[in-house]
Amino acid sequence: MMPLTLAEIGEENTIKKIGGKPEVKKHLENLGFVAGGTVTVINTLGGNVIVNVKESRVAISREMAQKIMI
Repeated sequence: MMPLTLAEIGEENTIKKIGGKPEVKKHLENLGFVAGGTVTVINTLGGNVIVNVKESRVAISREMAQKIMI
């Protein structure tokens, strides 16, 4: 298990766990980041991580990406 920030660009990964405070978990869940779901890193730009999750592109901060374990 490793944080999303260490994922290879273009590689599809399965979300194993989401860490952080309850409000952070809820926010990520609302964006589509749920355990068992798939996520693909598209690019990293200036500290942000752009990912494909649930057929949508989402940009999240590096610190948020650290809380998503794959």
